[in-house]
Amino acid sequence: MTTTTALATALAWGPLDSAAPATVWAVVLTFVFLECAFIVGLFLPGDSLLVAAGVVLAQHGHERGAWMLAVLAAVVAVAGNQAGYLVGRYTGTRILARKDGRMLNKANLERAGAFLDRWGFWSIIVARWIPWIRTLAPMIAGAVKMDNRKFLLANAVGAVLWVPTLMMLGYYGAWVLDSVPWLKTVAVVASIAFFVVGTGLGVWRYRQEMKRPIDETATLPEHRIAAASVTEAAAAPAAADGLGPAADAAPAPVDLEKTRRAEAAGVQGVAEEPDVAEEPGARRR
Repeated sequence: MTTTTALATALAWGPLDSAAPATVWAVVLTFVFLECAFIVGLFLPGDSLLVAAGVVLAQHGHERGAWMLAVLAAVVAVAGNQAGYLVGRYTGTRILARKDGRMLNKANLERAGAFLDRWGFWSIIVARWIPWIRTLAPMIAGAVKMDNRKFLLANAVGAVLWVPTLMMLGYYGAWVLDSVPWLKTVAVVASIAFFVVGTGLGVWRYRQEMKRPIDETATLPEHRIAAASVTEAAAAPAAADGLGPAADAAPAPVDLEKTRRAEAAGVQGVAEEPDVAEEPGARRR
């Protein structure tokens, strides 16, 4: 037995070969939902999980199963984002800003809020590819009362582009290594190890972040939107009454016809006015 064959045999032994596709399905669907729905997802290795799942399924030769899992995981990703949207709508984003937090801090919250303000619909689609925004975006969208139908459409488009792309990248990428069996097996082991270590580290980081107190000085996205709405509502009546900036910028037009009539009436009044300035001698008579 050659060294290469022995290495491949050793790596293929144990959990790797006995990892049934059903286990991969359960892990992928659970983690995708958690990452898209709750804060803990901010610390989970979502992208690497999808790639690793594709690599493991390629080891077993389950192409059809890989495509089916990719489609179902996309549906779960949509459901997860909708859950995150509802969480943000009813609880707000106050818990997302922690004092001295590495990920959960007011700077990241304000950056994510500004990202949604600038790109709107497209921000939900693009957020799928930005790990730290992917989890925050649904909650912020819910907190600022983004239209649910608009959010759902962007959510679905983003999920369809995100999940199958990464999972099938791992699946078909693993087939490229067929000519070097031991390297393919090493890739599978490395993917699984990275996922396990990343998950453990992510849970630890999540617990550390949640122990930190809430930063009350953070400017919450929902408060900023509400303040802007109040300002606009207050400015509208003032502009209509000629008291706001709009009135200064656009003065009312002059009615020339009324001006002419007023001038004519003034001239006529002066002509008909009696002469009250008499000479002093006339008064004595």
